[in-house]
Amino acid sequence: MKSIATCYQSFIAKLKNFDGIPALMLRAYLAPVFIMAGFSKTQLLNDEVHGVTALMADPTIIAWFGNSEWGLGLPFPALLANLVIIVELLGGWLLLFGVLTRLVTIPLMFTMFVAATTVHLDHGWFAITPTNSAISPAKVLTWVGIDSAKASLDNSDEAAKRLTAMKNLLDENGNTDWLYEKGNIVILNNGVEFSTTYFIMLLALFFIGAGRYTSVDYFIVKRHFTSGQADNPSSGR
Repeated sequence: MKSIATCYQSFIAKLKNFDGIPALMLRAYLAPVFIMAGFSKTQLLNDEVHGVTALMADPTIIAWFGNSEWGLGLPFPALLANLVIIVELLGGWLLLFGVLTRLVTIPLMFTMFVAATTVHLDHGWFAITPTNSAISPAKVLTWVGIDSAKASLDNSDEAAKRLTAMKNLLDENGNTDWLYEKGNIVILNNGVEFSTTYFIMLLALFFIGAGRYTSVDYFIVKRHFTSGQADNPSSGR
């Protein structure tokens, strides 16, 4: 029994040399999401806009930020839209290379919180509606006594009917070989699932840092602090 415990402790001790891998994978997953989220809000795709102006928020994005009837209804929409671009576009690149990672996650988490509460919350949890209530994650909630989850299962059944009707129409009137060649059709729910998932991933990076051996942060800490601090997961990398 003692030998098993010794082997286990030795294994755990060696794992620290690889604990930068999960952080790297989180950063590599999140960085393109935020880079393109910021990029899509700029005017860089507008051939009629040039220079620094192209990096600023598209007027339609500003209108969406400010309009209370069909948008977010936020104050100072131009300022906020451009701040979001900076946070997402610059923050995404900093995440990719692991620079100032813990600091960067804070404004990014804030944008995800705002997105979840102002854009997605009214649509429930799922980003894409499950159309098979028998295997929907909501079913697990009913198993633990959360009866309100049954509404999600009922919605899945209704969504399945509509999805089947759409597929039948396409089967009758469309070239389904071409239509489904790149993937199947789904029903977009636009719930908080993705924004909450990104928030959780950012929160993990806030606590674990950018990653040992896999980030600029690690080598900055290693250069300016003692080697003992640099090898410590809580050293600020």
